[in-house]
Amino acid sequence: MGQNMAWFKKSKRKSDVQTDVLIIGTGGAGLMAAIAAHEAGAKVTIIEKTNLVGGTTAVSGGVLWIPNNHHMGTAGIDDSRKDALTYTRRLADGRSDDHMVELFLDTAPEMLLFLEEQTELRFSALARYPDYHPEFEGGRPGGRSLDPGLFNTNDLGDWKKKLRRSPVFGATAMSVTEATDWGVFSNPLALDFKLLGERYKQGLVCYGASLVGNLLKSLLSRGIEPMLEVSGKELLVEEDRVIGLRAERDGDDFFIEAGKGVILASGGFEWSKEFNAQFLGGQLTHPNSPPSNTGDGLRMAMQVGANLGNMSEAWWCPSVMIPGEEYDGKQLNRGDFATRSLPHSLIVNAAGKRFVNEAQNYNDLMKPFFAFDPMGYERPNLPAWLVFDSNYMEKYALQTIVPGMPVPEWLPTADTLDELAANMGIDAAGLRATVERFNQFAEIGTDEDFHRGESTYDHFYGDPKNEPNPNLGPVCKGPFFALQVYPGAIGTKGGAKVDERARVLSVHGKAIDGLYAAGNVMAGVTGPGYPGAGSTIGTAMTFGYIAGRDAAASE
Repeated sequence: MGQNMAWFKKSKRKSDVQTDVLIIGTGGAGLMAAIAAHEAGAKVTIIEKTNLVGGTTAVSGGVLWIPNNHHMGTAGIDDSRKDALTYTRRLADGRSDDHMVELFLDTAPEMLLFLEEQTELRFSALARYPDYHPEFEGGRPGGRSLDPGLFNTNDLGDWKKKLRRSPVFGATAMSVTEATDWGVFSNPLALDFKLLGERYKQGLVCYGASLVGNLLKSLLSRGIEPMLEVSGKELLVEEDRVIGLRAERDGDDFFIEAGKGVILASGGFEWSKEFNAQFLGGQLTHPNSPPSNTGDGLRMAMQVGANLGNMSEAWWCPSVMIPGEEYDGKQLNRGDFATRSLPHSLIVNAAGKRFVNEAQNYNDLMKPFFAFDPMGYERPNLPAWLVFDSNYMEKYALQTIVPGMPVPEWLPTADTLDELAANMGIDAAGLRATVERFNQFAEIGTDEDFHRGESTYDHFYGDPKNEPNPNLGPVCKGPFFALQVYPGAIGTKGGAKVDERARVLSVHGKAIDGLYAAGNVMAGVTGPGYPGAGSTIGTAMTFGYIAGRDAAASE
């Protein structure tokens, strides 16, 4: 393992930067690690591959899932370590070591307190945002997910323009609480557009940009400026210890020595076709994260013999797309969190059949899409379409469309279901039979096939005014519409396995000295499960906190 460092010394080239702790990536995990390491007394350097700060965190909902957090009492919801462990362990499905799940549950509340002490972030518990399986033992109807509120980007000074924004909701500024209260999806015309316009002019942002903005402000106040457009290429190793990084800057090698440790926080591999084919079977075709997530940290960890875990899993999310939309030079894929949950809509495959509860959480919703038929050697639920009618279009928001707007050219439409089926390549007889049965369920308010609308979680994205079931409404009024649903993900969740100090483990089970990991570059501790809104960021920042403190304390 020392060959690359030996070459570095032989070249007699001095390092470009010398630091104590080097952090690769400026998402929630990386920024949290930087603050924690600096607070513990270390000199910190943080680099970012792109020209913007924030990574996947910045384009997310910015929510943290922290069981047993100190804000739950204010929301009138109790919690316990026992319940949180029972619930999380079930969702991990044996794919994560119990002690790592316990480490997260025990450390996350501590991290949250540290976060509010060291930054201007002040979270509020989302009392009505349920866990993704609130009906499971230990689940909760709300309170574990935390809202970061709004952030004024003018507080960043010249760094304001370097804050990554969501291409979908980056121009709006409403807290998650407000979005819930206003009914952003089920009652889109009720939004206070005047207030949103004023907030935009004031420079306010919400969700992930708010979370990252606050973290970045704290980092800048400590005199730490992220080094942008510096891409990590190869870990430098000497005598079996990681002591730095060969990076690339402006097309040239750029060497960073880190005396105490290197923390990988560079995101997942969802935009790497190579890794997708190797670990996910090539089924992830429309990721929702920034296109820079190509598995750089994973590749570097593999080069030094890191053990890997949870590699077949992702934070799955159905995607839809509007032709011509781009983000960072790639097709923009929009995660569908609500459309499929609202009445007057259903998802079908090419046979015209339903195969899933359309209103369940986005991670678990995607799994039936990958069902495999060994006789036909095909996946019968790919491709799939969201089919809906004019009742839907007259009531609800659809991506960039609100009621009253003309139907855009990119949205397939037809006067009849048969015509729509013919246009989309769906079996017409199958679609007619499915819709007829679905409409019967909508009338009685009970989905006998897939139990849509039975879980409290389903209701969160439903229409509370729709009776008898907030998630069920007949698909009966023409013209009819179809939108293809693609396999997407917020990020991958497989990567380097770590120990209780967030140190990367080798294939031999021993910690690789000087190397840490947090976030989506790390083997996810929740296994295939997605416990609740903010599980991605909650675990990422918790292990970033652990890694930063431990690296700063190392000799």
